[in-house]
Amino acid sequence: MGTIAVETLGLVFIEEYTLIDAFYMAVITISTVGFSEVQPLSEAGRLFMAFMIILNIGVFAYALATFSYYIIEGKIFELMERSYMQARVDSLKGHTIICGFGRYGREVARHLKEQGQPFVVIEENLEKLDIPEFEDFEVLYVDGDATHDEVLREAGIDRAVGLITSLNDDSDNLFIVLSAKELNPKLRIISSAHSIRSRQKLMRAGASNVILPEQIGGFYMATLISKPGAVEFFSYVTNELDSDIGFEEIRYDQLPDTMRGKTIMNMNLREISGVNVIGHRSGAGKYNVNPGPMAVLKPGESFIIVGSQPQILALRNALKI
Repeated sequence: MGTIAVETLGLVFIEEYTLIDAFYMAVITISTVGFSEVQPLSEAGRLFMAFMIILNIGVFAYALATFSYYIIEGKIFELMERSYMQARVDSLKGHTIICGFGRYGREVARHLKEQGQPFVVIEENLEKLDIPEFEDFEVLYVDGDATHDEVLREAGIDRAVGLITSLNDDSDNLFIVLSAKELNPKLRIISSAHSIRSRQKLMRAGASNVILPEQIGGFYMATLISKPGAVEFFSYVTNELDSDIGFEEIRYDQLPDTMRGKTIMNMNLREISGVNVIGHRSGAGKYNVNPGPMAVLKPGESFIIVGSQPQILALRNALKI
């Protein structure tokens, strides 16, 4: 369209064509249909038209070469896939962002998949996404560096409820936590760390929780020696041993009006779904294990629920969450 406009204006000023005649000449020149001139051209007009013909040939050749490159190299299909993937990511809301698809990132994705929680992965090396465990599951991803703000925005950080970063470099994790907290102050951020000092910095930067994998692994192995039955039971209730037991957190704002201000006994959660309340989280973040039947949920607080998967589902349906 740019060359048509230039050629049209050139013929108007050089040959004093009317705007319609000039536009007609520009179109038949570019399309090479071969109709005759509207009126004979002057020498200046011929030179101008010759220049425009050469320019149009160059533009056409460049466009053809670019299109051939995208077809031969498969770039057009790659762009189509990225456009499709970005559209899927843009449709997410209330999802979790996983930064990095290494050992920990894959494990996080596996658990979120089993729980039916939506998530999107940010990964630079897309070959890491091609693993047998996820071949029958479409992993939504963003190709890029999670330390860049624009990549976090592409992953829908403004619509996400959580972010998990488990990169090998603690400084990268710190950078992501700082950026994520600034982009979405309400986001729940979980980060891994490799040292106590890094853990403290990540917490100050805004991480909700910081996990030291080596520390947890050491505690787990030591407890297997001293309390093997307790560890096996914990593995069972956390679905590590193919159980159907699940946990759920019910916040005050998720309760229907008919249940707010009522005691556990009067809420009849066990009668409604069969679940049990095993924890009461206060607004200050402290937990009361096995709260009594007279415990009441207040604004900013939540109950921790345990039950089988069908019971958890029945509870969600009853509360419409």
